[in-house]
Amino acid sequence: MPDYMLTDHAAAACGCEIRRDEPMKLHTTFRIGGPADRFYIVKTVKQLSCMLGALHDSNTPYFVLGNGSNLLVSDQGIRRAVLSLSGDFRKVELIGGAAVRAGAAATLASVCAFARENCLTGLEFAWGIPGSVGGAAYMNAGAYGGEMKDVVRRVHSVSAGGIKGVAEGEALKFSYRKSRYTGTGDIITSVEYVLKPGSSTEISGKMEELMQRRKEKQPYDMPSAGSVFKRPEGAYAAALIEGCGLKGLTVGEAQVSPKHAGFIVNLGNASCGDVLQLIDRIRETVYREKGIQLECEVRMTE
Repeated sequence: MPDYMLTDHAAAACGCEIRRDEPMKLHTTFRIGGPADRFYIVKTVKQLSCMLGALHDSNTPYFVLGNGSNLLVSDQGIRRAVLSLSGDFRKVELIGGAAVRAGAAATLASVCAFARENCLTGLEFAWGIPGSVGGAAYMNAGAYGGEMKDVVRRVHSVSAGGIKGVAEGEALKFSYRKSRYTGTGDIITSVEYVLKPGSSTEISGKMEELMQRRKEKQPYDMPSAGSVFKRPEGAYAAALIEGCGLKGLTVGEAQVSPKHAGFIVNLGNASCGDVLQLIDRIRETVYREKGIQLECEVRMTE
């Protein structure tokens, strides 16, 4: 186990809240996950830079947490420090004209609602995506014909070494469920969107329509991490899984949603082990019957 003396001291010095053995199931939309050794609540970029420096100096591994969606945490928990972004990282504001800036830990729902309140259109497709601003930009999240690349103008970040960075346009390298930040140690701190003036009534109508479609087709009322698998080329993961007769397949208390085969839901007390076994059975069956190797979209951490 890492020695947290230095990071605890740094957290206390810069005003971060410190929690020990924090249950991660309280911080993921899957409602799964054992305790994190340390759970530091970080509210400003200055605090984040301070903590990154302490983590680097003490050679302490860490994990940055936004909204906890699209995430599966081990039953044994996380043997590293968790940096939970809060405070300034949840702010949403207008920055002139039809541009909006949001902190990385703000929910997409809050940004969509803010855009609607200010009669700005372009983000309706994201209404109902259970993710954070940072996570959505990180993986170029999308739905119903829209993606983050369509509306994101600029992304602010901090490197693992504490160096601030900004990227925009083609430098963001958006592609299917990827961006320039995927697989790097850079931490997204805020995102700027360019939207268009619109009618509040029309925006609300579109959001309500898409939400209704979600509720009809997706297990919106069940704990999950969203779509489990990436879309394979020339096919749809959910259709492949359903075609193999796997809807409703259950391991422990993890189940392939009877409503949408692309989702695995927690029936109440599912373990990470239940979910991993179910994922393995799905992938093995689809590969055996359809000849297609499904790739997980859900992030996993230990």
